[in-house]
Amino acid sequence: MKVLAISSSPRGGGQSKTEMLLEPLAQGMKDASAEVEVVYLRNRKIQNCIGCYTCWTKTPGICIHKDDMTGELFPKYIGSDIVIFASPLYFYSVSAGMKNFIDRTIPMAEPFMIEKNGKSTHPLRCKVPKIVALSVAGFPEMGVFEMLSSWFRYIYKKDLIAEIYRPGAESLASSAFGKIKADILDALKDAGRELILNQSVSVGIMKRITQPLGDRETFQLLANMWWKTCIKEGVSVKDAAEKKLIPRAENIPEFLAIMRIAFKPESVAGLKADIQFIFTGEAKGECMLHIENGSLEASEDTTFLKPDLTISTPFELWMDIMLGKADGGAAFIEGKYKAEGNLDMLMNFSRYFGAES
Repeated sequence: MKVLAISSSPRGGGQSKTEMLLEPLAQGMKDASAEVEVVYLRNRKIQNCIGCYTCWTKTPGICIHKDDMTGELFPKYIGSDIVIFASPLYFYSVSAGMKNFIDRTIPMAEPFMIEKNGKSTHPLRCKVPKIVALSVAGFPEMGVFEMLSSWFRYIYKKDLIAEIYRPGAESLASSAFGKIKADILDALKDAGRELILNQSVSVGIMKRITQPLGDRETFQLLANMWWKTCIKEGVSVKDAAEKKLIPRAENIPEFLAIMRIAFKPESVAGLKADIQFIFTGEAKGECMLHIENGSLEASEDTTFLKPDLTISTPFELWMDIMLGKADGGAAFIEGKYKAEGNLDMLMNFSRYFGAES
């Protein structure tokens, strides 16, 4: 079975979440003995359809443009058993590159009008390959794909054998979702195998692919913190990823949200501890981190706290330490912040939470 996987993500260099999902899906298909070719549209020259209809009259089935689409990709498209349209969600639809590719498949159709199921359409010169739609979005709700799904279903109808959509995709780059990400990628491999063997994806596999990444309120809070940090630092998304930029909290609730997302359960096996923060400066107040049985409770309620470690620090200084703008060890020695209790926990703070201390 021949599979043509088409990625219209403009982001290369490991930044594309579309391709993060496409890679294991294609691998699963290969594992099921399919012949899979992945094409990256950002590296191809494909001119826009100019609506001349030459492919319907003077050169039936052949586009007037002499580019990668006419010379290579269109023949591969009509010669494939399955085609994967992998596109990031742009304004609730496919990206411009993918739309252009699909526009350029018009030579498949003949110009004549016929009626089918009560609607006008064009007869086709050849059989449409089976279609798999794959897309990612930044918003956390599955509903963000409703318009895209409707569009794919209207165009490809029974030839659309699977729709694979992943909301909240940008967060998959975070180490905090390591285990969930691994399960999602494994599920995509399983989906690839199922598509080759059964021409469909089972409900159980789809649930693993679309499993939630926490509650919407926390998701939105962290996303907005990250964007504000990028704006304040004057960096692009690519720069932020390369620098492994950590969102900068502006208040205690935001700080606690970061701690929840940065917590590394595998690093605290057997540890039971209460860590208290007493903040001064930009955000005055107290909060606590309770670690027990590999889980974390982060709260502003310190009523019943018996801290094993108390960190007293200006809020802005601790944020600088978390962002790597200040040396935590040097700041402690210089007396810029204080720590009382189990100082081994202070030394291991970055191991527990992935932040410099």
